[in-house]
Amino acid sequence: MTEKISRFFEKSRKERLDIVERMTGLTKEERQTLESLGGIGFEQADKMVENAIGTFSFPLGIATNFVINKKEYLVPMVIEEPSVIAAASKAAKIARLCGGFSMNNDESYSIGQIQIVETDVESATKKVMEKSVQILELANSKSNTLSKMGKGAKEISCKKLETPSGKMLIVELLIDVGDAMGANVTNTMCEGVAPLIEQITGGRAVLKILSNYSTRRMVRGTATFDKNEVGGEKIVDNIILAYEFAASDPYRAVTHNKGIMNGIIAVANATGQDTRAIEAAAHAYAARNGKYTSLTKWSKDKDGNLVGFIELPMSVGTVGGIINVHPMAKICAKILGISSASELACVIGAMGLAQNFSAIRALASEGIQKGHMRLHARNLAAAAGATPDHIDSIVEQMIKEGNISINRAKELLNSD
Repeated sequence: MTEKISRFFEKSRKERLDIVERMTGLTKEERQTLESLGGIGFEQADKMVENAIGTFSFPLGIATNFVINKKEYLVPMVIEEPSVIAAASKAAKIARLCGGFSMNNDESYSIGQIQIVETDVESATKKVMEKSVQILELANSKSNTLSKMGKGAKEISCKKLETPSGKMLIVELLIDVGDAMGANVTNTMCEGVAPLIEQITGGRAVLKILSNYSTRRMVRGTATFDKNEVGGEKIVDNIILAYEFAASDPYRAVTHNKGIMNGIIAVANATGQDTRAIEAAAHAYAARNGKYTSLTKWSKDKDGNLVGFIELPMSVGTVGGIINVHPMAKICAKILGISSASELACVIGAMGLAQNFSAIRALASEGIQKGHMRLHARNLAAAAGATPDHIDSIVEQMIKEGNISINRAKELLNSD
């Protein structure tokens, strides 16, 4: 591992960009794009969505000191919430003392579903399975790219659903989509095989679409946090108690998992991923046993160090979609230095674990507001109209008074 980056947050924008450029080999043009406001103009936006009227920028920051599977990463994060990037960087700095994050993930298997009604489900299931080779061949004919790579549709399965309208047969395609997120090719294959399945079953196909509950694309991993760096044995014990609270109570678990998703979605935003699919799958997985619970687990090792574990579905891609269209997403992928969707999934999973550690560590020690409110105070001071020269003094005074509000920021600004 190389020397950790120290006090990145204290450096100027130019100094930060110099570090990123040096470490990741950005070109002059890529640096200029980073220095622009959002990376795209109206003409590009107008091609991405309907009825476009402009663009909407969010802050892009860098989380430092991440070591994942023994590789160094600068992790780009797009998020508007204060303290998230700082918290992630702090967690990574502590985790790297014990080797960083060890992550792994499953194959990139997407699940497609064809809904069949108006058929005898039991006999139709048997017929579908007997014709599975033919169905897979037809599905794979819909994507020459995946077939040439030895990927594509691999398995057929069937399940019966009891619904108020009667029994339904759900035929599922398991598709290896490689480094793509895979929504488009999965939907294309489902639509392509639906007429054949109708012919085989004598039923009627209604929906033909992927499932975003990507349980065949799981990411999981662990990290150890030195007990002394965490704050001592009492803080380690408090963190475990905080986890047990989240594991046992859905009201706490929702907020606990929201903190995890702060990190996950910030990286997903930066790299052009389908954040809605990631969120939906994660929360479904948190409720997989009939009760909503934590996506992470926390325990102690034999030396009393804190050990964290995370597991959740992670459907991401490094080819296709916005990641190959949006210039900022392409640059963020370059900054990360990722070579596959599998690697990206591991980075995102590690970020979720890091963010969870920082959040519950703060909650289990000084409380979440101490660091969060300082950053929030800066936003309020800026919103009140303070210039960069005045922001720090206004923030310090509000914190000293314990009165962090837009009105107090305005009063202090007017009193200068």
